[in-house]
Amino acid sequence: MASASYHISNLLEKMTSSDKDFRFMATNDLMTELQKDSIKLDDDSERKVVRMILKLLEDKNGEVQNLAGGLLVNFHPSILSCLLPQLTSPRLAVRKRTIMALGHLVMSCGNLVFIDLIEHLLTELGRNDNMSTTRTYIQCTAAISRQAGHRIGEYLEKIIPLVVKFCNVDDDELREYCIQAFESFVRRCPKEVYPHVPTVISICLRYLTYDPNYNFDDEDEDDNYSDDDDMSWKVRRAAAKCLDAVVSTRHEMLPEFYRSVSPALVCRFKEREENVKADVFHAYLSLLKQTRPAQSWLADPDAMEQGDTPLTMLQSQVPMIVKALHKQLKEKSVKTRQCCFNMLTELVNVLPGALTQHIPVLIPGIIFSLNDKSSSSNLKIDALACLHVIMVTHPAHAFHAHVPALVPPVVACVGDPFYKITSEALLVTQQLVKVGGSDSFDPSPYINDLFTCTIRRLKAADIDQEVKERAISCMGQIICNLGDRLPAELPGTLLIFLERLKNEITRLTTVKALTLIAGSPLKIDLRPVLPDAVPILASFLRKNQRALKLCTLAALDILLRNYNSAVTPVMVDAVLAELPPLISESDMHVSQMALSFLSTLAVTHPSSLSQLSGGNIMQQLIALVRSPLLQGGALAAMLDFYQALVSTDTPGLGYMDLLRMLTGPVYSQSAALPHKQAYCSIAKCVAALTRACPTEGPAVIACDLKTVILDAFSSSSEEVKSAASYALGSIAVGNLPEYLPFVLQEISSSKRQYLLLHSLKEIISSASVSGLKPYVESVWSLLLKHCECQEEGTRNVVAECLGKLTLIDPETLLPRLKGYLLSGSSYARSSVVTAVKFTISDQPQPIDPLLKNYLNVRRVALVTFNSAAHNKPSLIRELLDSVLPQLYNETKVRKELIREVEMGPFKHTVDDGLDLRKAAFECMYTLLDSCLDRIDIFTFLNHVEDGLKDHYDIKMLTFLMLARLSSLCPSAVLQRLDRLVEPLRATCTTKVKANSVKQEFEKQDELKRSAMRAVVALLTIPEAEKSPLMSEFQSQISSNQELAAIFDSIQRDSSSANMESMDTS
Repeated sequence: MASASYHISNLLEKMTSSDKDFRFMATNDLMTELQKDSIKLDDDSERKVVRMILKLLEDKNGEVQNLAGGLLVNFHPSILSCLLPQLTSPRLAVRKRTIMALGHLVMSCGNLVFIDLIEHLLTELGRNDNMSTTRTYIQCTAAISRQAGHRIGEYLEKIIPLVVKFCNVDDDELREYCIQAFESFVRRCPKEVYPHVPTVISICLRYLTYDPNYNFDDEDEDDNYSDDDDMSWKVRRAAAKCLDAVVSTRHEMLPEFYRSVSPALVCRFKEREENVKADVFHAYLSLLKQTRPAQSWLADPDAMEQGDTPLTMLQSQVPMIVKALHKQLKEKSVKTRQCCFNMLTELVNVLPGALTQHIPVLIPGIIFSLNDKSSSSNLKIDALACLHVIMVTHPAHAFHAHVPALVPPVVACVGDPFYKITSEALLVTQQLVKVGGSDSFDPSPYINDLFTCTIRRLKAADIDQEVKERAISCMGQIICNLGDRLPAELPGTLLIFLERLKNEITRLTTVKALTLIAGSPLKIDLRPVLPDAVPILASFLRKNQRALKLCTLAALDILLRNYNSAVTPVMVDAVLAELPPLISESDMHVSQMALSFLSTLAVTHPSSLSQLSGGNIMQQLIALVRSPLLQGGALAAMLDFYQALVSTDTPGLGYMDLLRMLTGPVYSQSAALPHKQAYCSIAKCVAALTRACPTEGPAVIACDLKTVILDAFSSSSEEVKSAASYALGSIAVGNLPEYLPFVLQEISSSKRQYLLLHSLKEIISSASVSGLKPYVESVWSLLLKHCECQEEGTRNVVAECLGKLTLIDPETLLPRLKGYLLSGSSYARSSVVTAVKFTISDQPQPIDPLLKNYLNVRRVALVTFNSAAHNKPSLIRELLDSVLPQLYNETKVRKELIREVEMGPFKHTVDDGLDLRKAAFECMYTLLDSCLDRIDIFTFLNHVEDGLKDHYDIKMLTFLMLARLSSLCPSAVLQRLDRLVEPLRATCTTKVKANSVKQEFEKQDELKRSAMRAVVALLTIPEAEKSPLMSEFQSQISSNQELAAIFDSIQRDSSSANMESMDTS
């Protein structure tokens, strides 16, 4: 005995060695020793061994780590055999601890140990010797499911019938544990529990109303009835929590929930037990959160018209919800009222405007909480936040009748000593001012109260920053909407704004408030403060705060427009001095705002522009025109500015002067332009100048356009050819009778069809429908002649023309398109499918109802399907059941499409099916955003799993999908985690051959980074780290220097991105 202890303490000493081989051998020897039956350790030695093993689990060397883990695994069977008898201990506390211990054991034990445990539980539950132990076994099953749901899933078929049986036993405590077990199955084993969800819902609905000792219909009952022996409330609470779990995890059953679960929950808002009531409200909140429409639905005007969608079903239940909440808003319980406000807030977030008819019923309830002396601070904050959201999402006229009742309590809250209440109340005050400033309402009786409470907060210097900012915004709104009724108070208030403008903390909010006031239709007199304010605003343009620059430029622009007589040349010069650094390609949005300001200046103060000639601003402008980044809004602002500038007739900045500045580098041999985009921008600026000067322009352009453009088609430069075809199309739009027949004739007779078809595409895209109608038939027949062209590029342009032409007369042309789908030529079929893709846009079109029936030329069909899923999900939602199997079929690798090509001495493998698979995976990615509720997520995950082992391009796509899925349906991903980790680990540990080309190394690095992003996303799922394979992979990452560096940098990026999104929100 003593020698064994001595030997083991010797091994423990070696385990602390700095040499990893010593540590490894000592751990291995300890493993051998502990497996001997003869070994008996005293308490002290046991403690030392356990402590050392735990220390080695964090060893820097991976092999030592794995061995220490193996050591622990050896103990699992003996731990289990010690714990199982304790489940029948006469002491309940011991049973409780045993359940916790088993919960931790199943997270890491081997499969055989897990099977032994489950078999034991099933046998004991089947025997059902006595109620007390049956309760314990049900609790234990629920605990195992919570800790290792991904492992217990396959046994649910045997477990659930037993649990359902015990629900019918007349024992409230057992019922509570059974329903808790259902909740853990629903959350942790979503796939396996799926067939049993209807059973679980019906049990929960039955026990949600289970209150045998109370009769709601009996008026004589005492409201405060309470029975200490009554445990039925625990059953009701468990049922509410279980429904919450079902609603949160089964998005695809939303219509069913609105039919059965929603009315049942609303009826239980009257629950007498406060804790149960809170859980009922929470379950309904989860239902509303699941219903909140995705962006694609909001952008899709047809989505709401599709029969019984969750949103329309919720809309029809709003009166019932309001009726139930109306009673609860006057309850004594603070917790209940808080739940009501949270519910209303979420309801209007899901369905803005839904409460318009019910405002008269709800306002008294909100006012009750604001006036009630027993209301807590949090309740008042929630009541104000709820009122604010309702006022923002509903029309102003709905509140006109309630302003007299709302003003006194809100004003009292603005004066509340607690800053958070003041802050929320100021937001509501701002909305009240908007309501008061709307037409057909006389705000006179309330102006004084609103102004007085806001000015008191505006003047206070020693208050919270949020209150300061909201007081400034609120006062800005008061002056903007009601300033004409406050002549005496106005000058003093504007001086306070001036003070706030000088303060670094409040200056941004003050600039926004001044912008609001300057844009007011009441034409507020700002002359007293402008001489001081404009120089301060000018100084903000050199500050290093982007939001401040943008807001300041907007403020200066509106001051110029509305107060041009009060803005003196000296003020303008102060601003112009700050502008040159702002006009640069480093920030296009700021440049755009600066250009808009200059355009306004050209209209209001043309004389001030004389100093631009030869100055820094013109140099910056010319540099920006030559930038390859100039496009979109900034380019439009640039064109507006040139037109405004040339119209001012400023000396040195006339038409010819500007033309020379712009075109100088194009014609000079010495200075070539850095980028081709610059030529395009310069051309657009010249065109804008020429339009603004119709008398001088024609002198510069005097030639026969048709000849010039057709000559350009023969140019050696591809860019010139492309520009010529675009120009011909754009010119024709302005004069269809002259140019369209010319283009059609050239397409029929010329060999330059590809370029001419591009011109035709431009005409069809840009011309008016009425202008094109007479030519539709001739254009259509011409296009059909070319839709079987061998050249894919030409077929694509023809298809785009056909698609856009179909939009002009869908009733006639779409059936014709469908007819060509039966064509024998695969080229013609692919052209037709591509054409359908171009009929789908993100804007509503008359063709949308007809398109439903036109959803094989496979890759093109997939691209079209992807376009529909992205822009108009309502077209495909009902077809998904039949389309998804075909889509998944296209994600499989096909051996028959893989061939070997000999390139000199080398053999090169070519996969002709790759583009097809890539298009299919792109469709799957799009469906995640628009149709998640119509997808069986586990089938979807099977194909994602296959994609993780596919080609480089497809791996990159599936890594993105995995990251997306981790946030959209974490519980499903968690169940599959072990199968997903393996391909990720394989990608991260693959090494490129040393003699490979540079691109191979770059590709592998990019793959590793993408895989690591997916790993970081997976680790955001709660409990993902508990997976043995995941934790092993994590330790592998941390022990590999290169992978650890990538992992850390991605984690830093994701956390900073989260911070940024919080800032912008």
